[in-house]
Parts: sequence; C-alpha cells; structure tokens
Amino acid sequence: MPESKATIFEIQTILKNFPATASTMLIDTRLTDEPQASARVFRSYHPAPAHYHATCDEYLYVLTGRALIVLGDEPPAEVGPGQLIFFKKATIHSMPEILEHPFTVLAVDTPRRDPSDVIFVNPADGSPDSFIESQQLY
Repeated sequence: MPESKATIFEIQTILKNFPATASTMLIDTRLTDEPQASARVFRSYHPAPAHYHATCDEYLYVLTGRALIVLGDEPPAEVGPGQLIFFKKATIHSMPEILEHPFTVLAVDTPRRDPSDVIFVNPADGSPDSFIESQQLY
C-alpha cells in the first residue's frame, strides 16, 4: 500500500488484475487503510449470504457488472455501474445473485473495517476466511 500522503489509483488497471476465479466469495485490494476510513476495490465471484459488519458504515460504488442486493428488510434490488449503495453498521445485507460478471465495486468503510469484521446471520454460511481474500493488485 502506498505510504505517501496522496496517491492516484488506476482503477481500470486494478480491475484487469483480478483473477478469473476465486475460492472465496470476494477478492479485494486495499487502496487505503486508515483508522478513519478504508477504501478498497473488490470483485464478487460468488453470491454472498446475509451478513453484517459491526464496526463501520459502508459505501459501495458499482464499477462493472450487475447483481441483486438485499439491504435490511427491503426487497432485492438490481444494481449496476454508476450506482452508489450505502448502509449503516449492523445492517444485514446480502448479494443472492450475480446477474452479470465481473461484478466489481469500489468500497469505502467508515471508520476502517477490519477484514475479520464480517458476521454471517447463519454462521454455517461462512467465515471471514471464506468470505474475502485480500491481494495487492496494483
């Protein structure tokens, strides 16, 4: 991760560096990792069961692809490029279906989200290790 006070990230280059497949639900690359906020780009490879984050609010800006997203008690919503999704900490959310691959997102977590902060509603659905793998893609 860059150590400078300012960095310009080549998002399209990062997107091209994601592998074609993954054993985890997501692969991400962290752009920033400060106590106040973390930013990352991730690609979803598999649907994500209902889960939540205990420590942060999350902003998700869809870069490519389309998916069904469920936020709290709302009905599923189809999301695609150019849409910004926001939810507060402890909001249960899921992605039951990827409609168009690759589904990639720019995520900003406030404050910083530790990679282990993923709590599945049904613990049998996964763990932080099966949910996300971080890779340095730039």
